[in-house]
Amino acid sequence: MIETFANGGALAEAAAAAVGAQLREGTRTRPRASLCATGGRAPGPVYDLLKAADLDWSRVVVTLSDERCVDEADPRSNARLVRERLLCGPAAKAHLVPLWPKPETAVLTALLPFDAMMLGMGEDGHVASLIPGDPGLAGSLDPDGRALLAEVPAGLGTPPVARITLTLKALLSARAIFLLIAGGAKRSVIDRALGGEDLPVRALLAQQDVPVRIFWSPS
Repeated sequence: MIETFANGGALAEAAAAAVGAQLREGTRTRPRASLCATGGRAPGPVYDLLKAADLDWSRVVVTLSDERCVDEADPRSNARLVRERLLCGPAAKAHLVPLWPKPETAVLTALLPFDAMMLGMGEDGHVASLIPGDPGLAGSLDPDGRALLAEVPAGLGTPPVARITLTLKALLSARAIFLLIAGGAKRSVIDRALGGEDLPVRALLAQQDVPVRIFWSPS
């Protein structure tokens, strides 16, 4: 389950190739492919490579696993990161569905199942914005819940702004999940989750329905 790479550059190359292959298969067999992208530091180098992937980007729709409730011009916006690092060059032909302002449920439902789901993870074990300490976390982690989106109050995570996130039900509505992590601390979190510790990421790792590939590098 854990694929180890010598450094961040090697990880980015492998992740970009894997995600690109998923999207290529989606455009080959269906009218369009969908990518659920993620924010943070880890995916930037992946986006830099993925944007040059040889596929019909005009038939790719991109959304996000979570978003800070800020204007897209704000440096904290995940949508801004995706536009600046992924949706340029050949990939500028792809269509972005932002999570903020909150989209209609029907718009998000039309993208399911995602061909590829990219996720990062915090040292507290959170994925997307399924963050420990959120009063609504149990409901958001219910795989049988009805909601695809959940609102997260300000004061949690870094930066501690209000957020919107896909629920576990939505995260698992994917053909493949790619979890990108780096460093010894996050590897330890994965090991603890695999060992049974009650962390949000464990909900992904414990299920058997959707394949999860963990890409890890020491730095």
